[in-house]
Amino acid sequence: MSHNTVTEQMTQAGQKIEHDSFAIVDNEVGIHNYTEAQWQIVRRMIHATADFEFNGLARFHKQAVEAGLTAILQGAPIIADVEMICVGLSKPRLRHFGVTTHHFISDEDVIIQAKAENTTRAIQAMRKAHRAGLLEDSIIAVGNAPTALLEVIRLIKENNVKPALIVGMPVGFVSAAESKAELELISNVPWITTHGRKGGSTLVVAAIHALLALAEAQSK
Repeated sequence: MSHNTVTEQMTQAGQKIEHDSFAIVDNEVGIHNYTEAQWQIVRRMIHATADFEFNGLARFHKQAVEAGLTAILQGAPIIADVEMICVGLSKPRLRHFGVTTHHFISDEDVIIQAKAENTTRAIQAMRKAHRAGLLEDSIIAVGNAPTALLEVIRLIKENNVKPALIVGMPVGFVSAAESKAELELISNVPWITTHGRKGGSTLVVAAIHALLALAEAQSK
């Protein structure tokens, strides 16, 4: 069985389990409405959560996969709303492409500013990333905080910020679905999202790992 050498499991046993899991997902889903490349992402999201509802809940800007692959192959940084995403992403896989990760949610200055302005840390973290010039041409990964996603959308609209790709999948009951609905209205920046309340950092990590695997296959 052929496999990517960097973005798959390191052992044959691990590879077999992963490939068998993907085969089960493919078999249970059957026909779907995604492109082959999009399905690689959705399938990994289902694999990571055992939730088949993401077949349908996962939504893609028409240029999302192409933009994500280009960004990864160019070593674009990943700006995350929470540390969990940075921890969950495979360091060897990122290192292979020269991709770095950044998060600012727990920085002291972010916390101080959030208290001073009575906003969320997530908003201030994205503003800090913007001031540092990190949002431009980057992959923005939001799996927890709807306010982070809404702030990025505001910066796109008001400051003409142009990330390479937004993987926006915040989870929850307050503004999560609404923030993703706003994202789906963005046409000039590619995005991958999940419709409704469901989301989370696990899904963001799964989607980015799928993009990394696609990028490795493309670069061979």
